[in-house]
Amino acid sequence: MANIKTYFLCQACGYQVPKWLGKCPDCGGWNTLVEENIRAQPPSPIDLLGIETAEVSKPITDIEIDEEGRVTTNIGEFDRTLGGGIVEGAIVLIGGDPGIGKSTLVLQALDKLGHSGRLVLYVSGEESAKQTKMRGDRLGVSSRNLYIVSETSLERIFGEIKRLSPRVLVIDSIQTVYTSHLQSAPGSISQVRETAARLMYMSKRTGTATFLIGHVTKEGAIAGPRVLEHMVDTVLYFEGDRGHPYRILRAVKNRYGSTNEIGVFEMKDSGLEEVLNPSELFLSERPVNIPGSVVVSSVEGSRPILVEFQALVSPTGFAVPRRTTIGVDHNRVSLLVAVLEKKVGMSLVNQDIFMNVAGGVRIDEPAADLGIVVSVASSYMDKPVDPKTVLFGEVGLGGEIRGVSQGDVRIKESAKLGFTKCILPLSNKKNSQNKENVELVGVNSVEEALDVVFGS
Repeated sequence: MANIKTYFLCQACGYQVPKWLGKCPDCGGWNTLVEENIRAQPPSPIDLLGIETAEVSKPITDIEIDEEGRVTTNIGEFDRTLGGGIVEGAIVLIGGDPGIGKSTLVLQALDKLGHSGRLVLYVSGEESAKQTKMRGDRLGVSSRNLYIVSETSLERIFGEIKRLSPRVLVIDSIQTVYTSHLQSAPGSISQVRETAARLMYMSKRTGTATFLIGHVTKEGAIAGPRVLEHMVDTVLYFEGDRGHPYRILRAVKNRYGSTNEIGVFEMKDSGLEEVLNPSELFLSERPVNIPGSVVVSSVEGSRPILVEFQALVSPTGFAVPRRTTIGVDHNRVSLLVAVLEKKVGMSLVNQDIFMNVAGGVRIDEPAADLGIVVSVASSYMDKPVDPKTVLFGEVGLGGEIRGVSQGDVRIKESAKLGFTKCILPLSNKKNSQNKENVELVGVNSVEEALDVVFGS
């Protein structure tokens, strides 16, 4: 028998120590070390499938690539986030809050792949086959090439893989799967790391594309060791507010595509539906001639998105004013408020400032800086911004407006939605090849931008 050793593993970062400690020496988490039994020499995962372990090295020029390349799911927003489709042998980790739509999305994608003639396998560790069937009926899933199995044993899952040889495999969720070669409980650090490693090895050797659905912690990160994110090829996160029907699928890591791409979906009774024009959707209920409301042209990957920024500035009743933000970085807003105080002379030290991005979307790029500055100034001065004006530009600590990338793409999207005026960095205006019917106003500083917007 192989030796079984007892270790204490941190459930937050995977750090391993021989004795229990109150605080993890690696990540600093308190009371996160849990006792686990680990077999000294676990068997090779390849024995389970009978795959030849030895592989001969060859020149990169002699390696042949499948002509098919990527496999598309016919869900455009999903394919966009993956970098154009599913790569053969890739392993993808999908995370998100409970009930946000992870299982729904992969079930819809598998159904479309099944209808295209590809055999796919959905392994559910949290639902029975009948429960999955009930959810599939609600979503309109009807492909006979989609196989469902309710299983948590990795050995039996490999048995099904060997029997069916699926093109695409989904494990829902990775925290429920265990291998009998480890004594620790399912969901523990050791089990998650070991089962993911064996699935990755199987995926690379057989060419089966594998999707792992992962639980998230209270902080929103994938539950389990960070090494799990390093092992997989692609990490996708589902974002969204329970108060809004819209869902954002964002690539955090992608070895086969851009990490800036996002997919936009709307949750309906029949499942997730693609949002082909998110700009129009996010601006559909925008109020007109309201102080503090501006439209910003943002770019996520290759896609331009127009969103509404809302600011509310009011006198505070406390010694320390509040700074509350939703959808934008709190520290970035505080920085830009300081620029308004120092460079423009606005007295905001005794004002509460509330900032929101309408629609539940989150904007992180610096090109939104000018929109934040103008929306705060608009609410403070109680002057509305022209509803046909769109803005973008990065603001520096000196109050200067810096150029941003893909200026013409932002302008084109603005023209498509009926905007007639665009306030942008002067450098972007000089380099623009704009042929749209949009008036371009280049600005060099925050003061100049406010003069253009409010005419003062």
